[in-house]
Amino acid sequence: MIDILQLVPLRPEVQKELEARYRVHGRQDFDKVAGIVRGCVTNGHSGPPPEMIDRMPKLEIIGSASVGYDGIPVEYARSKGIPVCNTPEVLNDDVADLAIALMIMTARNLVTTDRYVRSGGWAKNGEHPLARRASGKRVGILGMGRIGKEIAKRAEAMNNSVAYHSRRPTDVPYKYYADLVELAKNSDFLVVIIPSTPQTQKIVNKAVMEALGPTGILVNVARGAVVDEDALVEALKSGKLGGAGLDVFVNEPHVPPELIAMDNVVLQPHVGSATHETRIAMSQLVLDNLDAKFAGKPLLTEIK
Repeated sequence: MIDILQLVPLRPEVQKELEARYRVHGRQDFDKVAGIVRGCVTNGHSGPPPEMIDRMPKLEIIGSASVGYDGIPVEYARSKGIPVCNTPEVLNDDVADLAIALMIMTARNLVTTDRYVRSGGWAKNGEHPLARRASGKRVGILGMGRIGKEIAKRAEAMNNSVAYHSRRPTDVPYKYYADLVELAKNSDFLVVIIPSTPQTQKIVNKAVMEALGPTGILVNVARGAVVDEDALVEALKSGKLGGAGLDVFVNEPHVPPELIAMDNVVLQPHVGSATHETRIAMSQLVLDNLDAKFAGKPLLTEIK
């Protein structure tokens, strides 16, 4: 039976299948099994780091239950002849749904209005202050990949116009901006859905946020590192940015207390793919890639 190092759990429905097909070892067993494991199950945050890879001479595949892989040294693994697989596509709808939800929740102040009802404010003080529309606006999307396209479709269905910025133009019917600041200047919402790479660190900076403006709303369903979090706090505090809907943060699960205190910010605990259906599909894709590798078949979703 083939030995697998498992750094993160899969969904119970799939975990049973993994354990039925492979001899599975946890992180606590690493020192004992490093020399024999041929596969590694992880996610985009949990490694294995290069020094761990170096101690697994028989490692043949790393399967990550995630789309992002900023916590996995993909290039290093590839240099060792070890393919890394992730789980694209299966979470597109969930992340796109959440992006649109954050747009609506932030524009319409739905967290504060919920709290207003629960606290008795409505009965005591009457109508809540007015909010802003989330339809008939200009939605800028940073990143027009698979998920970006799904966000665009949903935004259009709400009678919004869509434009985008990415490394290069793609085959979509939306206006392309080569300059991110220009996109922000011409957007009411800026939705961020790009990978975290050395090139994208803090790409959403002070200039971008100030271009989005005092009525603009930033939505981040990508990775915390692609937004300059200090600049975000300052822009919100100063009123140079109107609001933010955030599912991701630089130092998760720790969120800056300044953001927690703001009523014009909607916060989520990195739940973009957090539905039963999607997490099962992600786990299954990890298992399918392992099965393909050890059956000598092409990998389904190798990161190239």
